[in-house]
Amino acid sequence: MPPPSRRPRALVIGGSLAGLCAANLLLRQGWDVEVFEQSAEKLEGRGAGIITHPGLFDVIRAVGIPVDETIGVAIEGRIVIDRNGALIGRLSLPQVVSTWGRLYVPLKAAFPAERYHLGYALERVSHTAGGIAAHFANDDSARGDLLIGADGLRSAVRGCLLPEAQPVYAGYVAWRGLVDENALSAATHRDLIPQLGFCLPPREHMTGYPVAGFTHSTRAGERCYNFVWYRAADEARELPRLCTDARDRVHDKAIPPPLIRAEVVSDMRRAAADLLSPQYAEVVNKTRQPFFQAIFDLESPRIAFDRVALIGDAAFVARPHCGMGTTKAACDAMCLAQVLRDANDDVPVALAHYQAGRARYGAGVVAHGRELGAHLQGIDTPEATHHHTPEAVMRKIAITRDYP
Repeated sequence: MPPPSRRPRALVIGGSLAGLCAANLLLRQGWDVEVFEQSAEKLEGRGAGIITHPGLFDVIRAVGIPVDETIGVAIEGRIVIDRNGALIGRLSLPQVVSTWGRLYVPLKAAFPAERYHLGYALERVSHTAGGIAAHFANDDSARGDLLIGADGLRSAVRGCLLPEAQPVYAGYVAWRGLVDENALSAATHRDLIPQLGFCLPPREHMTGYPVAGFTHSTRAGERCYNFVWYRAADEARELPRLCTDARDRVHDKAIPPPLIRAEVVSDMRRAAADLLSPQYAEVVNKTRQPFFQAIFDLESPRIAFDRVALIGDAAFVARPHCGMGTTKAACDAMCLAQVLRDANDDVPVALAHYQAGRARYGAGVVAHGRELGAHLQGIDTPEATHHHTPEAVMRKIAITRDYP
């Protein structure tokens, strides 16, 4: 336990939503907190749509951010549309959907700007007398009582401690994008908004919903429509093709959106016209900068190491069908703050409780994501096929639920 004469110090590696949730919560518990983000550029313009759950809003409130009608768009329920554009399923299920940017901006504003550092790429961690140190590629270093790995799927913190824990490609990608709702035709706007909608071609899965607009406004007429379209992409052939830029450089399973080749986007738009309902084909066609993300599973065998904790995607990555990525990250941060408070800031004791409390939960979310996405990766069991039916999709995708 740190001496009572000084505040305990936390080093948060990763300045996105998970890191900011942890940093803000610990700051409000009296910790001295610094955030170190690898990117040298501001993150404000990144991200897309987010499904919310009550646990996420609990964390947002704990940080001191109001949760009101501006936090996201209220949707009435869920619909499924067939290839011809006809409604073939409807389920009343009120929910709130938001965007990465709508949450990032207030979380960043709530944290002291002088404690948030850009351009700090972690190279290694080391133990000190009664503490932990982070060493960065810019030759700087920092020391504290606790180091939090909140640096996502390709976590450098996890890489230092668990190099064997690597993301596993699921065999498909998610094309994503935002389109101004005013760009949509009256008929498409009427059919899709304000619902969470699905279209289910064979072995593919399109979903979409209205979210806050480019100015973060949730008012009608100022919103965007967010889509996520899951498509198979063979790891040996198709994924490298998608990740090859105009200069023939092959990026490793991910490519910055501006570098996606025009012909790749054109091929994707043609496929939308051939496979999707007219409404969703229009959404895809009118999205200015579509991008894709390869889908992975990741399970860390440990998420706590004496004075290091992994949270969010640094610990577990579940397929997006659960709609739990942001909520799980926020709740990881809340759990970590709670166990530290309960242990009177005795870090090793608190992290033992964190490991026990969150590891099983994370594994449960990953298992559920695999179950929901099995059909998309070519598994043909009756259970996998069932999860691709309109009724199952409406009732099981992105639903608030408990995990063992």
